[in-house]
Amino acid sequence: MSLFPAIESFLTVQGSKYISPDKAGELRETMLDLKARGQAARQEFANLVRDFQALYPKLSLERTSNWMNQAQILRPHFWNYLRGYGEITEPMFALRLYGTAEDFGVSLEVSFMERKKDEHSLSKQNRVLNLPIQPPAYYFAQKDGVSQRFEATEANRQHLSQQVATGLVRKVLIKYDVNLSEARSQQEVLSELEQAMTALIPFYEATRFE
Repeated sequence: MSLFPAIESFLTVQGSKYISPDKAGELRETMLDLKARGQAARQEFANLVRDFQALYPKLSLERTSNWMNQAQILRPHFWNYLRGYGEITEPMFALRLYGTAEDFGVSLEVSFMERKKDEHSLSKQNRVLNLPIQPPAYYFAQKDGVSQRFEATEANRQHLSQQVATGLVRKVLIKYDVNLSEARSQQEVLSELEQAMTALIPFYEATRFE
């Protein structure tokens, strides 16, 4: 049995269109079910984030993302930013749900809030390329509006640095995945997230200083 049954259940209906139950007619019960799944999964994710943040009390929690977007489509993935020492415009940590009902987890990342960015956010974020990287961490780079994964190699670090310098790549995140679908205990998950944090702290610090 999954340690995160609400998230697993929600991921089976990700991408569904939600309509207010009062306006859904014969689909009322279906919509009530989608709403219940979304709320339960969001709470389950928020609880995990809260337990993780308790290990790092100097990080302040931002609000957990909603279970549907503005178009009322059930979001495939939740996220929650954990703000460090800087301003709200600066890179910080975030936990983000990924995957499908069959294989899902959370990734810890160093990134910034797009809706809060200023003219310095991108240049600070891309300082994650100033340090060598080791797996299982990896890069997640945005090019032409599409994000793709790059493995933790020196060749990819050099390649992405050049792409950022020429403007072909806009933004580079550093990420570390922790599987939830196969986790045997909450403590195991938190221990792996601590390993992820240890791996990513130097990259966060790199965004803070030239």
